[in-house]
Amino acid sequence: MKLYGLKNCDSCKKALAAVRAAGHAVDFIDIRTAPLDAIHINALLTQHGDAVVVNRKSTTWRALDDAARARAPGDLLRENPTLIKRPVIYHDGQSYIGWTEDVQAALLG
Repeated sequence: MKLYGLKNCDSCKKALAAVRAAGHAVDFIDIRTAPLDAIHINALLTQHGDAVVVNRKSTTWRALDDAARARAPGDLLRENPTLIKRPVIYHDGQSYIGWTEDVQAALLG
């Protein structure tokens, strides 16, 4: 299992602790130091849609001007990896976004 997030993100901390407590081996990757590449970003956008992948509640989003917000989501996420809703979890060939009840049920049983 791979968990992409930010080391100071509360949702990422909760997810990491929960999946480890459930017995999963997890590789944590900080998206600030090792951002997702274009292939992964495009796959997430295709599978989940920009409404799910782009974190429009983030400080980074609020700091963008209207012209930047109007750009293609893939370009915006590659340039601003902290705009990706977190955590992004890859497990058994599937990707999961956020730490919602649905994601918890899928990963924790």
